[in-house]
Amino acid sequence: MTDEKMTLFELIQKADSTDFLKELAQTALQRLMEFQVDDLCGAGRHERSGERSNYRNGHRPRTLATRLGTLDLKIPKLRTGSYFPPFLEARRTGE
Repeated sequence: MTDEKMTLFELIQKADSTDFLKELAQTALQRLMEFQVDDLCGAGRHERSGERSNYRNGHRPRTLATRLGTLDLKIPKLRTGSYFPPFLEARRTGE
């Protein structure tokens, strides 16, 4: 356990602070969108469920300009209806 913490700490120290924060923000936003779409569909990705109400249908690329840099996000698409993340504004690419 201590070795795992040391390697993570070493990776953080070696990484450029801007790139690390940028990747962290991009991963967090992407995971948030995935959780929201899982909730809308009633089942996780590649999961079979009787309560499923919708299916995924790929992704749409979207860039978001932030102070950390440009984040490349993949917004999930749905077969019926639509999904747009609440933390993004329509037709706006900056924070």
